[in-house]
Amino acid sequence: MDTFLNQLPIVIHSLNIGFLQTMKLFFVTLIGALPLGLLISFGSQSKLWPVKTFFKVLIWIIRGTPLMIQLLIIYYFPGLVLGKAIWGGDESGRFLASAVAFIINYACYFSEIFRGGIISIPVGQDEAGLVLGMTKTQIFFKVKLLQMVKRILPPMSNEILTLVKDTSLARIIALQEVIWAGQAFMKGSQGISGAIWPLFFTGFYYLVCNGVLSLLLGTAEKKLEFFR
Repeated sequence: MDTFLNQLPIVIHSLNIGFLQTMKLFFVTLIGALPLGLLISFGSQSKLWPVKTFFKVLIWIIRGTPLMIQLLIIYYFPGLVLGKAIWGGDESGRFLASAVAFIINYACYFSEIFRGGIISIPVGQDEAGLVLGMTKTQIFFKVKLLQMVKRILPPMSNEILTLVKDTSLARIIALQEVIWAGQAFMKGSQGISGAIWPLFFTGFYYLVCNGVLSLLLGTAEKKLEFFR
């Protein structure tokens, strides 16, 4: 018991640092993937065949392959194949590579959610807007956007909660996120070795984070109830 109490502050400090890295990757991914996903959804619905085909193939590849493989390719391919280690070997380089992989991956998933939301809006609203002299951009942002947000929020919420957990995959390229920090105490870290209990503590971080996000997203859904 005394050993556990002595180790606890060390473990909690390490897990806190790892969790901050997890949250940093989570927010950077959201900030990058949401607007990129919207652009990709526009591209996949383009009337230009080459543009539409390019984005359709991109979405198919990204959604059809594991995120872990994408992380490994993005991080190692430039150095091992092209001979240009663009990411570097430090923590900031691994974070940047992880962010790029996560943003591209989640942008493709978000794009399909955006596309579903866009096509769910009745075409008559576009026609009415054009009759009133509005441009297609004005129709989208002033008429369709909030209705689309209402429709896509439930599936988008599910992807956002999944993203929190998927950040743990970044440890495959040695990014020191929260699970990496917990697992390190099994192998030997800061004088602690063979301890598995810190790894179970990481689950608490995910539960709290997803609990808070669920409450926030649930509140947002209720705020949009007037679009029924």
